[in-house]
Amino acid sequence: MPNPVKPVTSPAAEPESLDELRGDCARMAPQWPPSAAAPPAPVPLTSIRGITVPPASARLLDGMSEYGD
Repeated sequence: MPNPVKPVTSPAAEPESLDELRGDCARMAPQWPPSAAAPPAPVPLTSIRGITVPPASARLLDGMSEYGD
């Protein structure tokens, strides 16, 4: 007679939204100490030139509900 097998479930479901993912990350943040390096200084927008986004990447982001809506 075969043994009954219980369904296997993941202990943590994938996040449903960006807000939920950010909340999960915020709860995990205390687990890791901050690095000793200082964050890089912000770059003025006027100094950023020649940046292009490939059309396929733009379409991909446009199709994502978190970014495209």
